[in-house]
Amino acid sequence: MKCIVTIDKEHEEEVLVFAHKRTRLVDEIENLVANGANEITGYADGEICMLNVSDVFCFTVENNKVYALTADKKLQIKHRLYQLEEILGEGFIKINQSCIANIRFISKFSAAFSGALNVTFKNGYTDYVSRRNVKAVKERLGVK
Repeated sequence: MKCIVTIDKEHEEEVLVFAHKRTRLVDEIENLVANGANEITGYADGEICMLNVSDVFCFTVENNKVYALTADKKLQIKHRLYQLEEILGEGFIKINQSCIANIRFISKFSAAFSGALNVTFKNGYTDYVSRRNVKAVKERLGVK
């Protein structure tokens, strides 16, 4: 099976599959296209969980592993942070080198002595906006 990808910003996104018969691979491609943008696979305590991206407070890196933090769970993700940046929609923004935040779940910002902003999420998790990303975050949130 060969794969052709065409990048065209003016054309509606679609996936066409030409196959001789329906196979498990065709079913997986169909499922990925139908649900792939909204769900991501997470791993915790030997279990595999399907995680709705809209439920994720932030994606963070700890000990060279990427984790998704939700209201009550911390799940390991197999994607790298730069891959998640490409996958995630407009509701997410990179706040520092090791964290991508869901804007909907940010509770508050507070100024830090170093020039960075501290971020508190609605689940109580805190992180910081690096000085490098402060301008982009403020622009995104409409703050001057």
